[in-house]
Amino acid sequence: MKAYRLAASGTAITWMRGESMHFEILVEDASGKIALESILEKILGPNGQDHTYKIISYKGVGRIPKNLKGTTDPQKRILLDRLPKLLRGYGKSLQNFPAVVVVIVDLDDKDCLVFKQEMLDILSGCNPQPTTLLRIAIEEGEAWLLGDRNAIKVAYPRAKEQVLNTYVQDSICGTWEKLADVVYPGGAQKLKQLGWPYTGQAKCEWAQNIAPHLDVENNQSKSFQVFRDGIRTLL
Repeated sequence: MKAYRLAASGTAITWMRGESMHFEILVEDASGKIALESILEKILGPNGQDHTYKIISYKGVGRIPKNLKGTTDPQKRILLDRLPKLLRGYGKSLQNFPAVVVVIVDLDDKDCLVFKQEMLDILSGCNPQPTTLLRIAIEEGEAWLLGDRNAIKVAYPRAKEQVLNTYVQDSICGTWEKLADVVYPGGAQKLKQLGWPYTGQAKCEWAQNIAPHLDVENNQSKSFQVFRDGIRTLL
């Protein structure tokens, strides 16, 4: 038997070498799920078929409940609102299985260290605790797409390279807006005028078109690298 300790959660998980691992992956929106469906096999590598995963998308990130009880209406499917209840449920249902809950959320305008600690506090309140990998995209999930400029150019040959060159990787700059200015006719301003659901549809289209071309070994996004390496540590 071999035990691995995850820095993200402080929870130890033990399983037989070579035993398959299951990943229960929670993301805040549909575009995140689309992107992961294209890149997860690349991250898992040649032995990926030995493992299983399920990607569950929500309809927004929301906020961590102040009382950490997560009593929001489940029909609304808001990730952080429901996270306390979700992690408590996983702690009970997965405690006898080689499984990891992976939570991926955007940083947006939050303080990264404070935000991470808030999620760790939720995890600490679970008894038993599910083995959990917490990962934060800086500033937004589109940063992972912007981490591979070649993939963007392959997906969008007419991408505005001059705008792309102004992006500082994983910076707090309005990330999805920057990608919109690179690949969307009329840019972010046009999308904001159109409003929802057009913005969501555009994000899903970018994920669908760019993610299949991503080079996971050389992606320049540090937050993507931390996610990738966290998954591989478990393997």
